[in-house]
Amino acid sequence: MPGKSGRRPLGQPLLGAPADGIDPYLPKNGNLGYRISRYDLELEYKVSSNRLAGDATLTATSYNELRRFTLDLASTMKVARVLVNGSRARHSHRGAKLSVTPADPIPPGGAMTIEVRYSGSPRPIRGPWGEVGWEELTEGSLCANQPNGAASWFPCDDHPSAKAPYRISITTDSPYHALANGVLKSKRTRASQTTWDYHQDEPMPTYLASIQIGDYRTKSLATKPIPVDALLPARLTREFDVDFGRQVQMIEAFVEMFGPYPFPRYTVVVTDDELDIPIEAQSFSTFGANHCDGTQDSERLVAHELAHQWFGNSVTLERWRDIWLHEGFACYAEWLWSQHSGGPSADELARYHHDQLAQDTVEESLADPGPRNMFDDWVYKRGAITLHALRLAIGDGNFFALLHRWTDKYRYGSVTTEDFISLAANFASTPLGPLWDRWLFTPELPAFPEPSPTPR
Repeated sequence: MPGKSGRRPLGQPLLGAPADGIDPYLPKNGNLGYRISRYDLELEYKVSSNRLAGDATLTATSYNELRRFTLDLASTMKVARVLVNGSRARHSHRGAKLSVTPADPIPPGGAMTIEVRYSGSPRPIRGPWGEVGWEELTEGSLCANQPNGAASWFPCDDHPSAKAPYRISITTDSPYHALANGVLKSKRTRASQTTWDYHQDEPMPTYLASIQIGDYRTKSLATKPIPVDALLPARLTREFDVDFGRQVQMIEAFVEMFGPYPFPRYTVVVTDDELDIPIEAQSFSTFGANHCDGTQDSERLVAHELAHQWFGNSVTLERWRDIWLHEGFACYAEWLWSQHSGGPSADELARYHHDQLAQDTVEESLADPGPRNMFDDWVYKRGAITLHALRLAIGDGNFFALLHRWTDKYRYGSVTTEDFISLAANFASTPLGPLWDRWLFTPELPAFPEPSPTPR
């Protein structure tokens, strides 16, 4: 990491991602000295015994000479063998770090193929945000990795800016449907097991990698402009048609507001179990049976998770302090959908939530809420109101043009708050510095924003 002078000490390794250093919000995650360019996961999962066996092949490039490097992997996974460029490598596995010593040092800029054979009974990782990672269901399993649960089921460089394509092959008991990120390339059934082979070609951070396994029926919602599907228990079909009945119209509306949908397809999963909150993953979202009750009360959550495909999955934060770039945008998408579908307007919802926020005192700024607070509801709501303030300041035309440019310029990339501030300046006729100071960098809640007298 940079020294106090801002210059990197000689020989200091790099993270291997755009963010030069370990994220201070999650200092135990992420690894130095290399960059992974592809994950290839061959997994086998026994539902009844919660037993996972994996062969992970990671393609990587070193940034400096590597005599030793580390990967993130939970201690519940036992490592049987590690190969680097085809040769056995010494390894040790303590805590949540797999330390690897190649037979020969990797030179700067050298290519690495890292193969890890491992197995175990995956369990969620406990932290300040509860339990995240691989989780058993009554019949099946799911993955809810955000922010640091990926290591519960595969070896990785668990940093949000370390994005890469994936191939995920999952073999499980044939009665179950298995879903992973990306596009299903093949499905093979042998005896009592079925292998599902998925390819996620668009770069993806580890926290969005996911597998869902359950006794699901498949329902096609649309084939154009992209395939839209649902996986759900047969008993919830009628309720699903109510609660998710406007899913396709929602996609069409967001394409108009935000730009082209960034992935080849979208899938909605509804588990037979109840879930506290829905779960985002790249190319699909997961909801609990409690979100599919025929009341349409969870439609705002349907909008929220869909919006993450643009804001979070395609355009991904470079550091966790900028979580408002995900959650504020997705929350504002809820309000935009409400107005689009005939409900309360975005302005009405912004005013309502501003009144609610005014009742509490917050000591952190939106631009740096702190690791324990980064998923607090005030971050979501204040982030959304910040976007509404920007919209009022620059006008609707410029605001939506900005969102289109944001999702286009940084498609599949990593971003910071400073990137958004810089881009927004191109869509404003007056300096936006005072707006950002009030809404992003000052803990005190500003007064509700008023429209600019002469929006351009």
